[in-house]
Amino acid sequence: MRLGVIGYGLWGKRHADALAKLDDAELIAISCRSEDTAALVRQDYPDVSVHLDYRDLLARDDIDAVTVVVPNYLHAEVGVAALEAGKDVLMEKPMAATAEECDRLVAAAQQNNRVLTIGEEFRLSSQWGAIKSSVDAGDFGTPMYVNISLFRFPFRHTSQNWRYRSDMVGSWILEEPIHFFDQAVWYMEKWGKPQSVIAYGNSNERDRGMYDNFTAVVKFSHGAYAVISQTLGGFEHHFITEVVGTEGSVRGLWSGDMDRTRKPSFELKVQRNTDAAAQRLELDAASGEAFELEEQMRLVVDAFRRREPVVTPEEGKIAVVLCNESERSILEGREIPLEL
Repeated sequence: MRLGVIGYGLWGKRHADALAKLDDAELIAISCRSEDTAALVRQDYPDVSVHLDYRDLLARDDIDAVTVVVPNYLHAEVGVAALEAGKDVLMEKPMAATAEECDRLVAAAQQNNRVLTIGEEFRLSSQWGAIKSSVDAGDFGTPMYVNISLFRFPFRHTSQNWRYRSDMVGSWILEEPIHFFDQAVWYMEKWGKPQSVIAYGNSNERDRGMYDNFTAVVKFSHGAYAVISQTLGGFEHHFITEVVGTEGSVRGLWSGDMDRTRKPSFELKVQRNTDAAAQRLELDAASGEAFELEEQMRLVVDAFRRREPVVTPEEGKIAVVLCNESERSILEGREIPLEL
């Protein structure tokens, strides 16, 4: 499988590094926006072609698939172009900035018989995946409450500073909380889609959508609900996921001095109603973005071969809708019914 990477910022470099480690895939070309970045690519990967225009990369016949790691506002443009050029696509989250742009991507994938998979690497985590397996197995009965919370330092400033521009990022809800919405919907998958969302946010004199503190409550049809919360006014990177069911509960913790550390501390504890005390579960692999991305690349290459996405565009769109309807809830000060 011959691949290209479009975008070589902090996360794009991680994509390239993860692809380069695979034995059954070859990194052929990388597209970036500036000569300065191109110089870094040539330094990191002297045998890989570099393009300053992603369309030149897409025009190549020796590339089967691409990973798209560009600012949010470019996702639909680049993704549609890649699919129409006959490439399979791994689209980093968010799938796109709006539901309409998600639909454009889906149509392009269908019309060109291409695989489009979405980069929701939390689904590939040994830690958060263990919770999913236990929920699906009925270990805790029917899930009634999900709490997902992140306490972290402010977002990094980049060369374009696109994450601090609302016209480029869309909103900060589309950055980290989109993972948490997807995670909650994933856990509740057997019990139906979310029915409504109400959200709250505040910021330190930033543009619309740039909430330093954000909380949403997502309701499900069987009376369950999920609380999604994030603050960017904290320090380090501390993450909690809790699921409470009718017959037990589970709690996962993850902490690191940085979000992409390779030396995190993490644990997973469960207690069923019949247990005298909580039990700590041993995980098969380390947990964290640095490890999940490598697993994602391995699975995505296999998915392209099998012609089946790891995370479907339909799942990616639901997360985008939840983010944007949360933004609408904050602006309108009311609960928003969902039609998914």
